[in-house]
Amino acid sequence: MMRARSISTAALAGTVLLLSAACGSSTPDTSTPAASSPAAASSSSSSASSSAPASMVHPDVTELKTASSSLGTIVTDSDGMTLYMFDKDTKGATKSACEGKCLTAWPPAMMGASEPKLTGVTGKVAAIDTPDGKKQLTLDGWPLYYWFKDAKAGDVSGQAVQGVWWVLDPAGTPIKTKP
Repeated sequence: MMRARSISTAALAGTVLLLSAACGSSTPDTSTPAASSPAAASSSSSSASSSAPASMVHPDVTELKTASSSLGTIVTDSDGMTLYMFDKDTKGATKSACEGKCLTAWPPAMMGASEPKLTGVTGKVAAIDTPDGKKQLTLDGWPLYYWFKDAKAGDVSGQAVQGVWWVLDPAGTPIKTKP
């Protein structure tokens, strides 16, 4: 019984490392990792059109607001969850560069039926189409994402991950300060 837990824990840790590394590479890795563990095999079944696991899916964003953080004034959703941009995205592009496994670690901030209310946010809000036909929010041309390790409002643990993920100020400018 103890051996089975050790293998599962090791497989989960390896999967998290793989996801983090894939999101920092210039082309997110969408290949299947070694199928030596069921956990790794099941986590690799995502494709460019799939979204994050249900446990990491956030509701549609109804409000973009600002919050004070250790990094300055940043943009969050209505629940105070930090939003990030990805250096591999092209500002103003119509498609996200985060695909496949990258989306598991960095779920997109999705627009609901209408544009979110803005509180303190001054940048231009728009949306881009996702491969599955939904709308991902953008701020000043940058697609917005959550970081799966941010557990509560005010967390900024995604800042500078792999040197390519950043919070944004109210105008939508990346804050490239390392924590």
